[in-house]
Amino acid sequence: MGKKIECYLDCVSPYSFYAFTYLQKNAAALESLDVEIEYIPVFLGGINVGSGNKPPWTLPAKAAYSKYDGKRAQKYFGHDFEIPPWFPILSLLPQRALTHIKNTHPKQTLAAAFQSCFETMWKGQLDISKPENLARALGTVFGAEEVEKIIAAAGTPEVKAELVATTERAVKELGAFGCPWFWVVNGEGKGEPFFGSDRWHFMWEFLGLPFEDLRLKARI
Repeated sequence: MGKKIECYLDCVSPYSFYAFTYLQKNAAALESLDVEIEYIPVFLGGINVGSGNKPPWTLPAKAAYSKYDGKRAQKYFGHDFEIPPWFPILSLLPQRALTHIKNTHPKQTLAAAFQSCFETMWKGQLDISKPENLARALGTVFGAEEVEKIIAAAGTPEVKAELVATTERAVKELGAFGCPWFWVVNGEGKGEPFFGSDRWHFMWEFLGLPFEDLRLKARI
């Protein structure tokens, strides 16, 4: 049975960006090990409501800690950006657009669209919940006419309903309470959930992959 990583992401989550970055960096290695990656857009706001979770920035202690943890994560994953003053956004429009892209384009195109949305929002400091900024992000992957079609499709009842259904499934069936959320299936067909951008060693062990864990080097 094939090994698979389902990766549930929302552009509003910087930790989704970190997880996406890590998986893209290791995509070739995972493919060589017969592990499939599937990126799945979800609405983090809906996950928080459905699970009863609260975003870190709404809790003073978590918000204060995030200032340290965020920069540490950026350094580890190779990023350097500030949290925009307009953060957080209502991410429904970009997530719906990505849902439509997932349905109508190859998975490599979806990955490129995710990449551009993350880059435009976090490094470009543009609010991609606004159609003109989302169009700018998607314009690095698609032509102008296709961008118009994607943004129009994001407003259709069908795409809206699909994003809701995917988000509900992540909460009710997979136990999601945040993003990035992973549902990982190993070679025996067993699935388990993983949360966050720093659980890779647990994930690789579950999948039975060869890897080198962190080792402290003693001073000689």
